[in-house]
Amino acid sequence: MPVERLDGRVAIVTGGGGRIGAATARRLASEGAKVIVADRSREAAESVARDIGDCALPFIFDAGEPESIRAMVETTVQRFGRIDILHNNAALLDVDFLNSDTDVVNISLPAWDKTMEVNVRGYVVACKHAIPHMRAVGGGVIINTSSNAALAGDSARIAYGASKAAINALTRHIATQHGRENIRCNAVSPGLITDPELEARFPDLHAVSARHTPLPRYGRGEDMAALVAFLASDDGSFITGQVICCDGGMLAHQPTYADIIENPSL
Repeated sequence: MPVERLDGRVAIVTGGGGRIGAATARRLASEGAKVIVADRSREAAESVARDIGDCALPFIFDAGEPESIRAMVETTVQRFGRIDILHNNAALLDVDFLNSDTDVVNISLPAWDKTMEVNVRGYVVACKHAIPHMRAVGGGVIINTSSNAALAGDSARIAYGASKAAINALTRHIATQHGRENIRCNAVSPGLITDPELEARFPDLHAVSARHTPLPRYGRGEDMAALVAFLASDDGSFITGQVICCDGGMLAHQPTYADIIENPSL
């Protein structure tokens, strides 16, 4: 059982019904925090909150709707009295939508705008409303979910990558502008975070990912949750303005790594 590093603190986890969000909500609660499990899916939010118990509250919200985000923050304060931790994690991850996010020539402007609305503006609005409440209690921690797509180019998903790059810049600006108020802001950058169901659905993608990952396993939601919990705790109290990868080393090596591992004579 983890040490209760977050005892007495209140956290919001957006996208709390997904792989990373659910694992993070459970981890924060296990370390003593009260948690708002915010998700667009009522079923997912309620399921995670029910598993956690009385210290969790489900909240149904839409990251593309500013009023919905404001209501999420206000409900948190009304229910638990304060906000100490904001984990901005919700993003557009629908496979059909992501398949429309191609390259700069072919992506539609509505697809670009929707990505920025949810993945960037949603984080901005949550910070806008949460920071005054953090300031009121003497500080707080914001942890934004970025992506390795922000750190290296790819053959598709230009809007997603650009939106996550914006999150990295947003993170540094918030850390700079609110650090003297004892408000820390960091970003966590996952590689492929998966589960058995996703592995079975996309075996080729997982095989390619494994080929380029030095560590001998796939990433799990619990890996991200452990990093978020550390950054949210006093153990991370001198860390701010950083983008921290949690990817098994996928971006740590030369492009020729996988070929040389498979053929050492090269």
